[in-house]
Amino acid sequence: MPKIQWKPGTMIYPLPAVMVSCGSDIEEYNIITISWTGTICTNPPMCYISIRPDRYSHGIIMKNKEFVINLTTKKLAYETDWCGVNSGREHNKFQEMKLTPSKAQIVKAPIINESPVNIECIVKDILALGSHDMFIAEVVNVMV
Repeated sequence: MPKIQWKPGTMIYPLPAVMVSCGSDIEEYNIITISWTGTICTNPPMCYISIRPDRYSHGIIMKNKEFVINLTTKKLAYETDWCGVNSGREHNKFQEMKLTPSKAQIVKAPIINESPVNIECIVKDILALGSHDMFIAEVVNVMV
């Protein structure tokens, strides 16, 4: 059977959903659910997240240049989904989802205590790519 041609698009699915926490103090803390994330380098360990500029967390990460990638579980599926469809402009996501912000070891952004793996990241570069900005970050600590 011959192949058909589609218009160019991002066809690399599925991607993992993660909860990214950001903010430098409790008044600023927020969570955004991201699926555009991944590894980009082993040494030094580096990863990326891509966020639309109009998202609330985008401005927080632009200001503080750090974030935490919190891996999710089946038990956190509802919270992960909810944090992805509600804005931190209108909701305190930690409070409403009964998630616990805990102190990270290196960055000021909080870890989500209920997450089994917390990846602390410091932004090294930001690429404006169109619909999303890519935050390229060095992994500075991992908590399990």
